[in-house]
Amino acid sequence: MSKTPITVAYGDGIGPEIMEATLHIIESAGAQLEIERIDIGEKMYLAGHPTGIDPSAWESLRRTKVFLKSPITTPQGGGFKSLNVTARKALGLYANVRPCVSYHPFVATKHPFMDVVIIRENEEDLYAGIEHRQSQDVISCTKLISRPGCEKIVRYAFEYALLNNRKKVTCFTKDNIMKMTDGLFHKVFDEIAMEYPGIEKEHWIVDIGAAKLADTPQVFDVMVLPNLYGDILSDIAAQIAGSVGLAGSSNIGNNAAMFEAIHGSAPRRAGQNLANPSGLFLGSILMLLHIGQAEVAERAHNAWLCTLEEGIHTYDIFDEAVSRQKVGTKEFALAVVARLGQKPQRLKPVSYKKESPALHRMVPYCRPQEKKELIGADVFIEHQGQLDDLIPLLVRCGMAKDKMMLEMVDNRGMIVWPQRQPDLFYSDSFRARYKLPDGTPGVISHNKIIELLQRITLENLEFLKVELLYNFDGQPGFTRGQGQ
Repeated sequence: MSKTPITVAYGDGIGPEIMEATLHIIESAGAQLEIERIDIGEKMYLAGHPTGIDPSAWESLRRTKVFLKSPITTPQGGGFKSLNVTARKALGLYANVRPCVSYHPFVATKHPFMDVVIIRENEEDLYAGIEHRQSQDVISCTKLISRPGCEKIVRYAFEYALLNNRKKVTCFTKDNIMKMTDGLFHKVFDEIAMEYPGIEKEHWIVDIGAAKLADTPQVFDVMVLPNLYGDILSDIAAQIAGSVGLAGSSNIGNNAAMFEAIHGSAPRRAGQNLANPSGLFLGSILMLLHIGQAEVAERAHNAWLCTLEEGIHTYDIFDEAVSRQKVGTKEFALAVVARLGQKPQRLKPVSYKKESPALHRMVPYCRPQEKKELIGADVFIEHQGQLDDLIPLLVRCGMAKDKMMLEMVDNRGMIVWPQRQPDLFYSDSFRARYKLPDGTPGVISHNKIIELLQRITLENLEFLKVELLYNFDGQPGFTRGQGQ
């Protein structure tokens, strides 16, 4: 077998120790790897690279297209961007796959039959990281959900289920509140699910769904979620399965992939030969499957299961009731290597397809041709005085020949005009909605929006932000104010 080029980063904290252990196990199992090493993380941040990676390292990543990465430490304070988010976006790694499995009775868990795969959208949502301080009181964060992003991740989840003999795909959103962003994710899920009649599909609102996951995880199989929910729930799922330290992760794109543990760099444990390498090791198993070395993955994974089964455990999962020997990082790796060729007796052995299947079926995105009409604008105004002083000024700004009138004013999403709640607390950022009255024919030009902002300025009001209001094929591309 020819060697597969991969890029490896040893990371920070416990990263170098668990990477050494992981590479020792998989290379002893027969992995054919041509390793290119790059530096990332704290050292690069402190050297003046705000993304935590030297620009020259991207050449290796784009050439090998396979990245095995240890955890890194991001310095505290502003100005430092998450390397994980940067790598996922720069390499187009839109699917984050996190298997969460229990290893009862050898690792403590309340859920002995848990075997859930969480597939998380990796590029969009609040993780776009678009934040602004609008005023002294208010900071905003923009949630971005796109139809092509939804289509890619939802199709990936169903293809994953199909290729891995999984029976059900569950979607989690909060579309009872975020009706347009999460609503789009749910809508696309329902559309694509129809293409897979042999796979059961269901949808949960994320809060009660998370409660169900924590209580009865065995009712779930494959789960697909927007970015933020997927990040939170995959950590919860890994922990209730047994330990976040036992969870590996893959990040998959059309042209590249990254593999890692889901836990952090744990600098307090660095250099003590204590850390459990299992999370990164299981990430490397996903890597071996990705690069077509399934036999090696099966051999190494079964040896790891044997080691758990025989009670040879690192400190984090050691339990006198079931563990036989407490070992360090290096000793754990040696124990796994000593069991290569063996299969577990009580835990279920893994069996991987000898030919790596296609990761997913791609369907080109087809952008719909909708009629888009500009009908108004939401203008965010900073005002620290009385509401009764603000409203007449805003009303006057809407009295123009273009018929774009003030429709409502809200504060933190709750309407304060024309209706008003007596007990509402006001921040200093108000949203004023100007639009054509419902049923009024015609559209607004961008120049009319500029004229509106000029009128607002002439009233000595400070506008902070503008969101344009569009209709798409006659349907509003915006939500109503709370209470409107």
